[in-house]
Amino acid sequence: MRILKRMSRAREDLHLLSSFCEYLKVERGLARLSIQSYAGDLKKWIGFLEKRKRGLVQARRQDVRDFLDWLFAEGADGRTVARKLSSLRQCYRFLLLDRHTKHDPTLDIDSPRQWKVLPKSLGRAEVEHLLERSDITAPKAKCGHELNVRNRAMLEVLYAGGLRVSEVVGLRMEDVKRDLGYVLVRGKGDKERIVPLGQAALGAISGYLAVRAALAGEKQSACLFIGRGARKLTRERVWQIVSASSAQTGPHASPHMLRHSAATHMVENGADLRTVQTILGHADISTTQVYTHLALDRLKSVYREYHPRAKDRGVK
Repeated sequence: MRILKRMSRAREDLHLLSSFCEYLKVERGLARLSIQSYAGDLKKWIGFLEKRKRGLVQARRQDVRDFLDWLFAEGADGRTVARKLSSLRQCYRFLLLDRHTKHDPTLDIDSPRQWKVLPKSLGRAEVEHLLERSDITAPKAKCGHELNVRNRAMLEVLYAGGLRVSEVVGLRMEDVKRDLGYVLVRGKGDKERIVPLGQAALGAISGYLAVRAALAGEKQSACLFIGRGARKLTRERVWQIVSASSAQTGPHASPHMLRHSAATHMVENGADLRTVQTILGHADISTTQVYTHLALDRLKSVYREYHPRAKDRGVK
């Protein structure tokens, strides 16, 4: 009887999770990766509840508190725990709206403190070295030259526009407006935005387009960046390319580090946060505000350099 009850509870939880994911897709219009993130958080929560012989609708407030404590004990940081709590809150709001439950166990639970730590980024010289060492494919390999030209163009676009790796993989030929100097990017939730590109990136794209046909062969693809035989690149492959390129220059890098580097360098040069927010595609300015300390550092540096009373004048 206990086994049957446990199986019934498990089926119910999976059904509720499936309904919630469908709601995120249809009603909220979230992208596939965002839905997968929600699903992953909730599967971990369901697994935690299963050990307590409870399902989603039987969960109590103390279960949520214990779950958060367990995550911390497992080594999760404040940001990760806060995100998982947010996923739980969204799920229980849905369950309440659809009348699957009458109570929300996440009520009155404070979100773990999130430290505003600037994501890791590369220095300008490190970015230059990374872009110059994108020739990770042996020239004698099949389409070796063309692959290296593609890699250089892809890295230039990642850094120039501060694009997410999924956005670079999703770029289509028609999205590139070389004569106008920008690309049309589809970000989270299929939201479109215009991202300007500099001359270095536009030149790299032009060089790549000149050899792209050799990569495609007899096949066709609407994607901008492709592999041999017009195969679509995966996010994992882009990570590998960035990682391999950085291995030749020193500090390990990732596509997201190039995104953060772009934002960091723009703020260092005096760009306002609203502009950076628009370029990066952040829905909320608070996400971009993680870079504000750079602007403050720059202000303090200029102040110390030029204000007559900023330096220690000594006591006479």
